[in-house]
Amino acid sequence: MTEKDGCGELREKLNNETAKLPWAELQRHFANGAIIKVAAANDLVDVAVAMAMDDTAVIAAGMEAGTIVRASEEDARQWEQNDRPLWAVVVAPWVLVQEVTGY
Repeated sequence: MTEKDGCGELREKLNNETAKLPWAELQRHFANGAIIKVAAANDLVDVAVAMAMDDTAVIAAGMEAGTIVRASEEDARQWEQNDRPLWAVVVAPWVLVQEVTGY
């Protein structure tokens, strides 16, 4: 997505709302079924913009490829055991997370 797509302000807003959070702060959202895991191959903010803009083509392609999925019980166990922060951004009602690379 580019600035000319009309998403520049939204992208900047979501980028500014992105933070590294410990799993402990995200667990309640997982319990509510609201955690979406975004693969490291994807740009977290690009996915957030696509979700906010209801870009079903982008989201469907990511889901089909397995790079945008609901977090599983196994994901939750690993995140709790690893005790590493996750990148997170809210696109209500979802919380998109991505593992921090280079840790």
